[in-house]
Amino acid sequence: MPGANPAPGSEPLGRRPKDYPLGQEMTELLREIACRHYDTEGGCHGPDHSDRVHRVALYIGKAMQAKLTVLSAAALLHDIGRAKETQVRGLVCHATVGAEMARTILHDCAFPDALIDEVVHCIATHRYRGENIPKTLEAKILFDADKLDSIGAVGIGRAFLFAGEVGARLHNRTTEGTEAYSIEDTAYREFKVKMCLIKDRMLTPLGQHLALERHSFMELFFKRLDLEIYGRE
Repeated sequence: MPGANPAPGSEPLGRRPKDYPLGQEMTELLREIACRHYDTEGGCHGPDHSDRVHRVALYIGKAMQAKLTVLSAAALLHDIGRAKETQVRGLVCHATVGAEMARTILHDCAFPDALIDEVVHCIATHRYRGENIPKTLEAKILFDADKLDSIGAVGIGRAFLFAGEVGARLHNRTTEGTEAYSIEDTAYREFKVKMCLIKDRMLTPLGQHLALERHSFMELFFKRLDLEIYGRE
């Protein structure tokens, strides 16, 4: 619609000055370094995921007057530990590993020492499991931005992408008794066991608002998918 405001994160990284709170040179340097770690991950957690999280985090951060330099660095690097987590089949947490990797990277890039601990905290807590709670505004925003990328239209696309990677079928309206990484690990199963819960976990008011919008779309989509496959009963 002409004149309508674009959805947060809908424009490519680097098209707008506000995409560079760190400056273009540092932003591209951190993104390039991060991409080296994402190349072997691909799929649902490739560089495009971090680019989307970066854009949405800056969108929320600007609205909430957060430290955009901290938020930008944390968003760009937040998943750099994923390849190591994958290699050991989840025996280590990518957030914990990635936080320490980020500390070294930021130090080597001459990132301001006063801000490194804040970035590391954001990355370490972006999963928010157990007692590893995001304590700063920037950490809460990164958490929300990361979770928002797993719901809505993008979340549905990622869920189908993952289902294809594990060889799951297109759809199964029955999720009871189904198992992860099986033929029944459909996008709908992901919606029922995980995606539908995310709207209640947001940590910021704007994150909550965006999550509710995306949740409503998911409900509509899966109702339509079920209708097209099974028809009206």
